[in-house]
Amino acid sequence: MSESQDEFVAQRHQQWTELDRLLSAGKQLHKFDGRTISRAASLYRSLCNDLMRSRSAGFTPDLVGYLNSLAGRAHNALYGARPFQLPQFARSLLLDFPRAFRRNIKFFWLALLLFSVPCAIGVLGALNNPDFAAEVVPAEQLQQMVDAYSAGFAGGRSEATDSMMAGFYVYNNVGIAFRCFATGIMFGVGSVFFLIYNGLTIGTVAGFVAQAGHGRNILTFMCGHGTFELTAIIISGQAGLLMGYALVATEGRTRLGSLRLHALEIVRLVLGAAVMLLIAAGIEAFWSPSSVPDEIKWLVAAMLMTLVVLYLTLAGRRGQVPT
Repeated sequence: MSESQDEFVAQRHQQWTELDRLLSAGKQLHKFDGRTISRAASLYRSLCNDLMRSRSAGFTPDLVGYLNSLAGRAHNALYGARPFQLPQFARSLLLDFPRAFRRNIKFFWLALLLFSVPCAIGVLGALNNPDFAAEVVPAEQLQQMVDAYSAGFAGGRSEATDSMMAGFYVYNNVGIAFRCFATGIMFGVGSVFFLIYNGLTIGTVAGFVAQAGHGRNILTFMCGHGTFELTAIIISGQAGLLMGYALVATEGRTRLGSLRLHALEIVRLVLGAAVMLLIAAGIEAFWSPSSVPDEIKWLVAAMLMTLVVLYLTLAGRRGQVPT
């Protein structure tokens, strides 16, 4: 004899009510203790079974709809993405990111070496041999850079232009950093290539502009945002090298398992680099081209560099568990 709807509801409604009470408790499910979360998961699995039974038995649409709605709420509470929380984001940025940076400092030094040595070669090559620059960067682009820095920025720039360039800087800087990071999936080789390439390109352009007699202008323009931008690019390379290392040095795990083990550290590095790039874009768009005297720009640049160094070396040390 088949079970009636009334018998089915009488038998199961207490568990439905218990699950509904947990979902309506006024706080997110992940904030409960482990036992409560486990109980909610068990109730959800039973509810899914009840929903299938009610559909197959042809129970009324009101009951099926209620169970379906409750199941949807429970699924979202258990498996849905957590909403953005500013305190948690700030903690990750102020504590977790610098800690991850220091724990993986050897990859930063390697990335810095891969970037800075080609950069120095580019600067020296462009300063001492005019033909060198054209072998690295198209001549037309080099001339555009010379024209852009020839007059300096004593007259400032319009607000409309600043706003437009802010979007360009975000797009350009994030693109460079993304390539330095994402190509680390090629066992780190892609990150090595793009660190070298970008270091050589940036150094060559700076050296060529300086050789044309506008070195002070380009350095004054770059000094404010350069600390954030270049550091973020190198940290992106650090994350890419860490990803490549995880794929090569698996220590007996599968490559996917090794990558999963390092995933949180990689995410923290990329998150920090992304925020630094956004800061760099804002400075580059509104401060670097301003008519503020050069001496003040250099003073502010020194302060920003000191701030970044202190942040990366000291932030999150208090209360940190030694590893």
